[in-house]
Amino acid sequence: KVNAAERLRETLSSRSYTPMLLNIGSATDAYQPAERKLGITRQVIEVLAECRHPFSIITKSAGVERDLDLIAPMARQGMAAVYVSITTLDPELARILEPRAASPQRRLQTLKALADAGVPTGVSISPVIPFINEPEIERILEAAHEAGARHAFSIVLRLPWEVNPLFQQWLETHFP
Repeated sequence: KVNAAERLRETLSSRSYTPMLLNIGSATDAYQPAERKLGITRQVIEVLAECRHPFSIITKSAGVERDLDLIAPMARQGMAAVYVSITTLDPELARILEPRAASPQRRLQTLKALADAGVPTGVSISPVIPFINEPEIERILEAAHEAGARHAFSIVLRLPWEVNPLFQQWLETHFP
């Protein structure tokens, strides 16, 4: 939404708004390739910083590092945290699971850059796919902790009606 920052500013300034923690990227990654050109996520973070409004971000992208100049000061005030999604440490499996996402090693570097800048960081091991990435959860947690993550969560694979046949086809192709 190209007018997201403007709409956010309107919402935050409304008398009826009740302040609450906002999470950026829970429905879809806020650092998709188009963000490099559009800068919508950065504009949203600028509004949150201006309003001193707490937020968290979840992403698979190293693109979040671009906004460290905004995120780190908010983090120092206890108003920002970033979670990086890491589904596997295996680069080959990562290319199958998330072909257009940053490599697992690059995501760990992003965690380290965030932690080194004083941003509270965590790791999302999501989705957990039994027998595919589930056996390496402990290794992912160890690597993320070493990179600076101090929080973690996971979500087990869900297959809503429309997604189920697509996932079954993907499974048959890659893990018959």
